[in-house]
Amino acid sequence: MKTSLFITCAVTGAGDTASLHPGLPITPKQIAQAAIEAARAGAAVAHIHVRDPETGKAARDVALYREVVERIRDADTDVIINLTAGMGGDLVLGDGETPLPPDAAQTDMAGPTERLAHVAELLPEICTLDCGTMNFSLGDYIMVNTPSILRAMARQVQALGVRPELEVFDTGHLAFAKQMLKEGLLDAPLMIQLCMGVPYGAPNDLLTLQAMVNALPAECVYSMFSLGRFQLPYVGLAPMVGANIRVGLEDNLYLARGRLASNAQLVERAATILGAMNVEILGPQAVRDLLRLTKRG
Repeated sequence: MKTSLFITCAVTGAGDTASLHPGLPITPKQIAQAAIEAARAGAAVAHIHVRDPETGKAARDVALYREVVERIRDADTDVIINLTAGMGGDLVLGDGETPLPPDAAQTDMAGPTERLAHVAELLPEICTLDCGTMNFSLGDYIMVNTPSILRAMARQVQALGVRPELEVFDTGHLAFAKQMLKEGLLDAPLMIQLCMGVPYGAPNDLLTLQAMVNALPAECVYSMFSLGRFQLPYVGLAPMVGANIRVGLEDNLYLARGRLASNAQLVERAATILGAMNVEILGPQAVRDLLRLTKRG
């Protein structure tokens, strides 16, 4: 059993959840404040997406990221900033017998350099790297991350001195992460996020989770999460499988049935669960030491 671990808070995500939660952080000020509150509640890492302040929809505007990062860095918190680099790989095909052309209104495809523009400018300590292509949720949306795109992104992130958090949604993604390590595109220790229960990636059953844990490379630091009502049970499971944990409104909107949560409340609940298990919650500097991070800002 793992006796110490860290909490990541994913504060807003990119999903169509703004209409489901009136308190979901949307503006840069709200996103930054949510990250700061989560840090004060015990999160060592804040995982950041940005949204269009007018529509609430997912965005990848560098100016929005800049405002969020500057607000967090100017605050009285030492939280580690983890910026998503997943935006720009969204392909939505036409349905049925006419998959082409893609749905232009919903498709957002960009090259590796454009997808990493905010990372190159702002130099967070961590950014995400989704490790494969998959059918994502319902409909005709495909999350596109080809081997050549991933190799190019890994090479750029490595040159920037940023630690990639490898988002693993299925066993094939884990195999490719290990291949990139073998090719020298990633540096040890690998930072891996096991993303469980996301349709149609790895289901969140215990046997699948254990199979993925068993397949991890020897030198890695790994976290895990699941969605919705499974988020908090996974907190209690994390020490048993040697993982760190992620919570937050990106993956789950509720603290209890019918009771909407804030990010800070989800972190506090995770801390309560872990405290009852006699698990030490690591702060930002301990995580920097663990991951060999260079503090920025």
